[in-house]
Amino acid sequence: MLHLKNCVTKVRFISTMTIQQAKTVWKKADAVCFDVDSTVIMDEGIDELAAFCGKGKEVSQWTVRAMGGGILFRTALRERLKIIDVSNDQLESFIEQNPLRLTSGIRELVKTLHDRGTAVYLVSGGFKRIIQRAAKELDICNENIFANTLLFDNEGRFAGFDENEPTSDSGGKTRVVELLKARYGYKNLVMIGDGATDLETYPTADMFIGFGGNVVREKVRMQAPWFVTDFKELLQELQPSHAVNGTEVHMNGLNGRERLLNGLNESEVPISSVNGTETHINGTRY
Repeated sequence: MLHLKNCVTKVRFISTMTIQQAKTVWKKADAVCFDVDSTVIMDEGIDELAAFCGKGKEVSQWTVRAMGGGILFRTALRERLKIIDVSNDQLESFIEQNPLRLTSGIRELVKTLHDRGTAVYLVSGGFKRIIQRAAKELDICNENIFANTLLFDNEGRFAGFDENEPTSDSGGKTRVVELLKARYGYKNLVMIGDGATDLETYPTADMFIGFGGNVVREKVRMQAPWFVTDFKELLQELQPSHAVNGTEVHMNGLNGRERLLNGLNESEVPISSVNGTETHINGTRY
């Protein structure tokens, strides 16, 4: 009975936060947790590893089921890893031979967050040894990675995964968020990700941003308080602003009202007048 009540509360909270409220939390974020697969990087790491080991088709079907919700994450993880049966040597070869494909805009966004003094974490159901490459590229320390650890026996054969890692089970990302907030006292922690396991961190996370730049999960698109398909949209909201005739104008040329509008032609829509000169969204004056 209690579980049902909590579920109802979560859905109602998701449906009532407006985009503008979400943007306000984003601008005040003191910590940001990024999912990795299909968010920070363009691919699903476990699918890429499976393809490398010749088990791509079987594993990708499990990944789709896991990301869509309705199945215990640990069950899906265990079954996929059984299929792959990767050895330590294969894992090392995979890491060496498969360069990362970082999602467009993620470098700039993480750098901006760091420059603002915002703590950045990688929280993933993927594998720590693979994710460490992305962390290094983005100047994120290993201590800020929460992901799964693969285990191998003395001969390098696959021996399972560390089930003590919170990210190895359903609700694990939410537990990481709870841990971070309790440990550091974050007041505006934001989670960003593409999948159901990211969505479920909210409202424990103070705000959730659904990301569809690599793949769109319909459940996430429908329930996220704010859904974006390009990290540039998040970056723009963090740009400094100045006031013109009492109106806040951001560096990208948009004030608060216009930033809520979609589909504007940047070269055609005037948004403000400075000394009698029209300023357009792209910053050009006429």
